[in-house]
Amino acid sequence: MAKMTLKAARVNVGLSQKEAASNLGVSNKTLCSWESCTSFPKADQIVSICNLYGVSYDDLIFLPNNSL
Repeated sequence: MAKMTLKAARVNVGLSQKEAASNLGVSNKTLCSWESCTSFPKADQIVSICNLYGVSYDDLIFLPNNSL
């Protein structure tokens, strides 16, 4: 499966940015910064994102081959 962005995962489950942020307990600004990769969620937040969006950690996170 190709790399899935946070925005694509959110849109795929039909959530607005405001709804997703509320469900995750963060501000819209925080979620926007995650989606634009200007900041990143903490590990426990990633688990919550995966659960809310119904995606696996592997589908959501992309590790370049050169970092292995």
